Amino acid sequence: MRTGGRQADKLREVGILTGVQKDPWGSVQISFGDTVVLVAATVAEQVPGWLKGQGRGWITAEYAMLPGSTPGRQGRVQKGRSEEIQRLVGRSLRAMVDLVALGERVITIDCDVIQADAGTRCAAITGGCIAVELAVRRLVSQGQLAASPVRRRVCAVSCVVREGQVLLDPDYSEDHSADVDANFVFCDDGRLVEIQGTAEGEPFDTAALDSMLRLAKAGADSLFDIQRSALGT
Repeated sequence: MRTGGRQADKLREVGILTGVQKDPWGSVQISFGDTVVLVAATVAEQVPGWLKGQGRGWITAEYAMLPGSTPGRQGRVQKGRSEEIQRLVGRSLRAMVDLVALGERVITIDCDVIQADAGTRCAAITGGCIAVELAVRRLVSQGQLAASPVRRRVCAVSCVVREGQVLLDPDYSEDHSADVDANFVFCDDGRLVEIQGTAEGEPFDTAALDSMLRLAKAGADSLFDIQRSALGT
């Protein structure tokens, strides 16, 4: 039995608060159980030199685990894992927007983990999607964009295989002891942006992958409903 009696195919309780910061163009606090991530979207009306003159914008992300987010003290200077995660977040969020229609501007998504209990990258992507859409709405409302360049929403969810059982949205105790760990980034049209899967113990077969994919798709459908509620659409 999982913590709190949760079934294998159930997400942790997901909470989304919008407008939690005054100055960002879009801000979100998202929780997956005890994992809490603060996400802020900032818009810059210019692009890096390598994009100038191409008539399109960019979405990029930064990710950090704040001191106090884990037992002991998490240092502020982080590389390796944090850089890998922020690249994943950026790739995922770019998939939701027509970058040509965005124009020559950059949306930067800052993802700061306040509390970590597994699934931080999934929470960052799911909350980042909302922050991007809030920022775009503001651009439209201020007349800086004629129409929204958002083509689809994205979200992310993880699955593990633990003691031969596939579990959706694991907490730290489940993730830490898993034989297989996988992350899935979905579009709301059912397509995938990215799959990350790793055998922590024994290699896994395609049947296990199929099982995780089915469970993750059902979890993503639930997350899209929660996003729609948070955005009022």
